[in-house]
Amino acid sequence: MVKRKTTRKFRKLHRYLGLILGIQFLMWTVSGIYFSWTDIDEIHGDHFRKENHTPMAFDQLVNPVSSGDIKGVSSLELREIGGRPYYWINNSYLMDAETGDIKGKVTQEEALQIAGNYMLPELEVKSIELLEEAGSHHEYRGKPLPAYVIAYDTPKNVRAYVSIADGSFQTVRYRDWRWFDFLWMMHTMDYQGRDDFNTLLLRVFSLFGLVTILSGFTLFYLTSPTLQKKARKKN
Repeated sequence: MVKRKTTRKFRKLHRYLGLILGIQFLMWTVSGIYFSWTDIDEIHGDHFRKENHTPMAFDQLVNPVSSGDIKGVSSLELREIGGRPYYWINNSYLMDAETGDIKGKVTQEEALQIAGNYMLPELEVKSIELLEEAGSHHEYRGKPLPAYVIAYDTPKNVRAYVSIADGSFQTVRYRDWRWFDFLWMMHTMDYQGRDDFNTLLLRVFSLFGLVTILSGFTLFYLTSPTLQKKARKKN
């Protein structure tokens, strides 16, 4: 009688745990299969980008601190925008590296030229829009804003992003990346930022998963005629 009651309890526990965790187990399995069958470089959209981009070389550039607008330099990068050299100074200013003039925001035409330096030439631009906000679920989350979104006329809805402040080419997003991002969210169970493996929800489901497995092993032991015969012989 004790054995039957114990077996019934473990059956019930295992059944309800399986019901609660089954959907998440399925998502872990499906996402794991997808990750193992995809090329991460393709997910990043590298096949839409030129293999090599050689920056233009410039000479006779001005001293970045020669302008009275810049009091000191803590960081300095040389950017090519519209065929002209610009200093990106202190992560704050764009300065014309030939004249010393402070530049305003990057224009749409300049953003298209910048994207053209990195994207394949056969890609046809469909539209360009200004992006000023990006929520935690947006494909451009965590990157510099505002930015230009350049959409290309492709079946996979390819988009390139260019920062307006410094004219830097940021990233490529397309359909397969979006699927990857969704499945990654389901895999990590981080429904906000995607990359946190320490969420309370994930920890709880992991513990429940362990209990489910252990209850399954226990149930197998309690219902296995062979194991029960061996146990009775020992007793």
